[in-house]
Amino acid sequence: VLASGKLMRSGILLKSGSALERLASITHAVFDKTGTLTLGKPELLGKGTYSAVDFQLAASLAAHSKHPLSQAICAAYAGPLLPLTVREVQGCGLEADGMKLGKRAWATQMPDDAETIMELWLAVEGRPPVRFTFADQLRTDTKEVIARLQQAGIATLLLSGDRQEITRDLAATLGIAHAEGALSPVQKTEKIAALKASGAQVLMVGDGLNDAPSLASATVSMSPASAMDITQNAADIVFQGKRLQPVVTAWETATFAQALVKQNFALAILYNVIAIPLAVAGLVTPLIAAIAMSSSSLLVIGNAMRLNLKGRV
Repeated sequence: VLASGKLMRSGILLKSGSALERLASITHAVFDKTGTLTLGKPELLGKGTYSAVDFQLAASLAAHSKHPLSQAICAAYAGPLLPLTVREVQGCGLEADGMKLGKRAWATQMPDDAETIMELWLAVEGRPPVRFTFADQLRTDTKEVIARLQQAGIATLLLSGDRQEITRDLAATLGIAHAEGALSPVQKTEKIAALKASGAQVLMVGDGLNDAPSLASATVSMSPASAMDITQNAADIVFQGKRLQPVVTAWETATFAQALVKQNFALAILYNVIAIPLAVAGLVTPLIAAIAMSSSSLLVIGNAMRLNLKGRV
């Protein structure tokens, strides 16, 4: 109760009663990229360099998706949209009436290159494909959070649906040794299942629609409050704000709370080992027994209150 209250005051909401216990046991932390390690609000680059027709087509398709890159196109476009019947292909992009907006290989049939910039490609039958590029910013404390988890012996992984080159470039910047890009939601889930099968206790942190299956399959999961509703529903813990620090705060609180639980069990056992033989021997009066029982309860509560000591997280 104390741990839950402390986290709630820090903008971290526990949705599962066993979330802290599971969080305290993690051996691996898996992160999504866009919207998790980054702010998830990429901006369209080169605005004004796209033709009016291409921009309108891209925005008309993008309006049917909640993906951050699609939303960036919509945010940059101010004109009228075309009425389209759009189908979203998970992990690939959007298509309608002979048009596609999405990943390079899927939309244009061209092989991926080695550039480390986010992009979407608009492909229209009978016309050359058009490339839209974007920039996103890391959360201000992402590097420190990754370093803290690694110092604690927790293996960190980056699993993303973004292109391999972009994913690995970011991983190198953050010091993450294991990074895989261009993963579909099913592939992400399979990666987490493989880790769990090897004995790992996995924390998954993600925010996108495609992350919901991965969050549900992990040992314990966290999602920022900016995530989609279905993603927040799948997560065990939801945190507010633009920083990634709540991941560390929740984990440290969980490990400290777990330690206090074990200490309280030890105190209770010690009390009974001493008190019961004395009571059986008739050396304990009712008054002393009442005082001892109250004292033991106060001791356990007092030990738990250490969670609220200044300087502890």
